[in-house]
Amino acid sequence: MEIRGVYLPMADKTQEAGGIHFPFPFTPYSIQKDFMAALYQVLEAGKVGIFESPTGTGKSLSLICGALSWLRDFERKKRQEEARLLEAGAAPLNDGEDQKPHLPSLSSCQETPGTPGASGEPYWVTQFVQKKGERDLVDRLREEQVRRKKREERLQQSRHHAWLKSATKRPRQEDEETEHLLHLSREMLAAGMGSEQLASEEEELVLADYESDEDRGAASGADEDEDDLEEEHVTKIYYCSRTHSQLAQFVHEVQKSPFGKDTRLVCLGSRQSLCVNEEVRGLGSVQLINDRCAEMQRSRHERNGIPEEEEAAAERRRPRRQRATCPFYSHERLQLLRDEVLLEVKDIEQLVTLGREARACPYYGSRLAIPAAQLVVLPYQTLLHAATRQAAGVRLQGQVVVIDEAHNLIDTITGVHSVEVSGSQLCQAHSQLLQYMERYGKRLKAKNLMYVKQILYLLEKFVTVLGGNIKQNPNTQSLSQAGTELKTINDFLFQSQVDNINLFKVRRYCERSMISRKLLGFTERYGAVLTPSREQPRLSGFQHFLQSLQPPGTKAPAAPAAEGEDGAPRLASPLMHIEGFLAALTTANQDGRVILSRQGSLSQSSLKFLLLNPAMHFAQVVKECRAVVIAGGTMQPVSDFREQLLACAGVEAERVVEFSCGHVIPPDNILPLVVCSGPSSQQLDFTYQKRELPHMMDETGRILCNLCNVVPGGVVCFFPSYEYQRQVHAHWDKSGLLARLAVRKRIFQEPKRANQVEQVLMEYSRCIKHCSQAGGTVTGALLLSVVGGKMSEGINFSDNLGRCVVMVGMPYPNIRSPELQEKMAYLDQTLPRAPGQAPPGKALVENLCMKAVNQSIGRAIRHQKDFASIVLLDHRYARPPVLAKLPAWIRDRVQVKATFGPAFAALRTFHREKSGPSVSLPT
Repeated sequence: MEIRGVYLPMADKTQEAGGIHFPFPFTPYSIQKDFMAALYQVLEAGKVGIFESPTGTGKSLSLICGALSWLRDFERKKRQEEARLLEAGAAPLNDGEDQKPHLPSLSSCQETPGTPGASGEPYWVTQFVQKKGERDLVDRLREEQVRRKKREERLQQSRHHAWLKSATKRPRQEDEETEHLLHLSREMLAAGMGSEQLASEEEELVLADYESDEDRGAASGADEDEDDLEEEHVTKIYYCSRTHSQLAQFVHEVQKSPFGKDTRLVCLGSRQSLCVNEEVRGLGSVQLINDRCAEMQRSRHERNGIPEEEEAAAERRRPRRQRATCPFYSHERLQLLRDEVLLEVKDIEQLVTLGREARACPYYGSRLAIPAAQLVVLPYQTLLHAATRQAAGVRLQGQVVVIDEAHNLIDTITGVHSVEVSGSQLCQAHSQLLQYMERYGKRLKAKNLMYVKQILYLLEKFVTVLGGNIKQNPNTQSLSQAGTELKTINDFLFQSQVDNINLFKVRRYCERSMISRKLLGFTERYGAVLTPSREQPRLSGFQHFLQSLQPPGTKAPAAPAAEGEDGAPRLASPLMHIEGFLAALTTANQDGRVILSRQGSLSQSSLKFLLLNPAMHFAQVVKECRAVVIAGGTMQPVSDFREQLLACAGVEAERVVEFSCGHVIPPDNILPLVVCSGPSSQQLDFTYQKRELPHMMDETGRILCNLCNVVPGGVVCFFPSYEYQRQVHAHWDKSGLLARLAVRKRIFQEPKRANQVEQVLMEYSRCIKHCSQAGGTVTGALLLSVVGGKMSEGINFSDNLGRCVVMVGMPYPNIRSPELQEKMAYLDQTLPRAPGQAPPGKALVENLCMKAVNQSIGRAIRHQKDFASIVLLDHRYARPPVLAKLPAWIRDRVQVKATFGPAFAALRTFHREKSGPSVSLPT
């Protein structure tokens, strides 16, 4: 076990000294006790912890029991302190004493009441301010106590489940009546209504009067309804991970833990995961579901900034119309759902089931539960993106954040804030917005028109800088020059001739006016709503033009839910995507770059914003939170987290704590080998220049033939890329090595398509199981995989599925990539070079390589009784700086073999002892 940064005592000593008790569902491993003690100390001291605990060591349970034990003790101490303050504050005030300051006597101090104190104020004024602060604190504590008591009473009443029947019976009747009215209104529309009524329905598409901050001062407050629902946020733990399946697994661990019955937990998810409105869910696309849901809620926000009298007068003037609202959005039912969510731990699926039964929206109901929750489980993107975080109601001030599976945290932050827009999207957004302005221009106020024209100008200039013409079809425009060009943000704005436009104001306008949502409704209405006959030619022409903008070989969608040829949904409103690009251009010049990619035609070309400094977005998280824990099974090398993320985010070195524990397996259950040469004494050098040489591919095949002779079950072999794997496979097939391999192992290849991965894994698993039972010459299977592919992360090759993991070469990223070169240059300019160390840019490349290696070789050992060998094929792995970046539990046991004979002997002995006698000699 390894702890660096500050000293943290071991769990057994902590229990003796501080009496900390960690409830656990079974007797924990010693490393789990160490993990929980270290975690407790980090949370108590308000540190930033980097925790590494290999897969199979019970990391999730350690996180749960350690963090919730701290929260239990923190809440107990807080209540004790509140009780002490309330008791002290209950006595001193009598008959109007709170109306005037208490003047101290001469005997109580050396100064007279009028003598200035250290602050420059008279002493009695200072004392009065102090006493007033104490009284305010006591009043605030009393209010919190009342709120807490009400919440506990409310949750206690919910335990009887009587609310569910009463809450659903009446709303179902109301919803049936509403559906009936909607059906009648549709029939009236079908029968034909007057043009005046249809025109009035387009009112909702017209932009509301816009007032900037200069016009109206500070931004207006939240909606009154939301204020009524707002609760004070209790101290809580935000736990986030990469995927919904990982979050669901964590919730199930909480349910099984000793804290499962008493913890108020809420799961946050996307609208796509939580929506129970079948009409909206049927849209399929994430973008369309988000848009439609927001459209149904937008009436509450549209009137923001419009005086009540003006709105009422306007409402009287316009004919009444039926608004599309969601039947599952009811404050009464949402509050009841919120209480039921907090009552017992539920995962996403259970939350959706409950929402359907209660006819209440789980998406909004779970958000309402955040303030009172003790543990909030949410995806990476919700936590790491400030706008998404704010929209979800996540407040980090004084809270604890635990980021699990954090080995790719830096890449995730970079990806979340990097945006790419195609030439086709730019042209489509321009044509939609231009048609919108032509239709409603006379009804828009001057400020709206000004911003709409600015956005049109921006779109036109972005197309021009790519070498295209906004007035022509992007699919038929061939660009005179092809290639990739990289610009600083300022240089891009100057080259595009848009440096005179205030992008901060344009961004704020897009957010407040919701222009992209108006534009979405405008484009949707063409196919669904009848329009006056004089408008028909222009609308038909517009629809025809939109169809021409679709990529060749596809038809224009009749409805916005259509999908492209590859199955991916096309964005219904490209302007929404472009808004993200405009927001990215407001990043500081040194923290980002713009990549201009010209690829033959305008539609295939693109503009991409590349974030160079992910720390600027992570800084707010570490600044606001009480403590942050970054955890993972494989966190090595941790220098990236310290230097690129934490140091650049302003975290002092003394606030950072590193914790790394060993594995639960016995030392002799793993055999890591570095093999420097093959059976024919050929040095293994898989550099880009030498790896495609025939003798190097032959040597790799001979090594695998030998391994397959002595390793039972499954062998997983990782290659640096799909292309190299294909080349090696073809060479082996031609030379006959593939047939020799197939004598001992059935051969599988990792597919490129994600939807085929599960099928290949099932066949691979079935083959190994059959071979182990049937006997014969075929002893298992060989899986040829790719580093960074579908099988290098998140796949469990436990037991016979992965008795040996082979890494062919070192998977360095493409050093010729403009993005990587720019990132390296940025790090060389911004980070100091440590004495005796590689430049930061070069260190980045090495770290990216070793992170990929560590993730791949960690697929094998998955539990305490598992065993496996790990074979690293490349002489460069023997270098001390490279070995230092392996996980500690592997690094401490690795053996470097200069020749193949001793390596093969060690492998044969290892697997013979673990699995019984083996068969062959080296070939």
